[in-house]
Amino acid sequence: MHWDIVWNNFGYFLVGAYPEGPLGGLAMSILLALGGIFGAFWLGLIIGLMRLSKRPWLKYPALVYIEIVRGTPLLMVIFWFYFLAPILLGHTLPEASSALISFIVFTSAYIAEIVRAGVQSLPKGQMEAARGTGLNHFQAMRYIILPQALRNMIPSFVNQFVSLTKDTSLAYIIGVNELTRAATQVNNRTLVAPTEIFLTIAILYFIVCYVLTSISRRLEKHLARYQARGR
Repeated sequence: MHWDIVWNNFGYFLVGAYPEGPLGGLAMSILLALGGIFGAFWLGLIIGLMRLSKRPWLKYPALVYIEIVRGTPLLMVIFWFYFLAPILLGHTLPEASSALISFIVFTSAYIAEIVRAGVQSLPKGQMEAARGTGLNHFQAMRYIILPQALRNMIPSFVNQFVSLTKDTSLAYIIGVNELTRAATQVNNRTLVAPTEIFLTIAILYFIVCYVLTSISRRLEKHLARYQARGR
């Protein structure tokens, strides 16, 4: 076994090589995941609400967006933004930016469907009762429907965000120096410890995903207690 190689390169797994960029390794994977989660949540929320709209000019563009993105592999979405951005914008995007935009666009389509399902799972009487108090549709959605629906969506959101965290490894294909690429570079230099190297990055991915799911469980318990006190 060659665990000494893993130990000697552990810092490289965490932050990569500074000559190749400001960050790399696990730090870059976490930044991509956090940026993707934040962007995908808000974009998915907007598209999901558009999908629920009765106005065709809002509903159908959202439906087309969701169906196209969900029917396309994430790797192809990454290639779209990496190779088409220079044509559309007239200049190239950094690899990390292309990957981040791809993660946001791809995950937002799934978030939109989670939002749609979460809102539609509530009794229709909730909206009718809210409108009966004098609230308009936007106010009823903001103050009555979404707070209840989002609480129920937390497990689905977490599952999608954990998948996104693992999917950041695909940024390797366009040269982003994230955790998988850092491990591959170390393995290509040493050529004697692939099992130890890739087992180590698997453990690092597990730790990040476990922390994310643990935070979500605590959030669910906190919201459950808050809901119980409010009854």
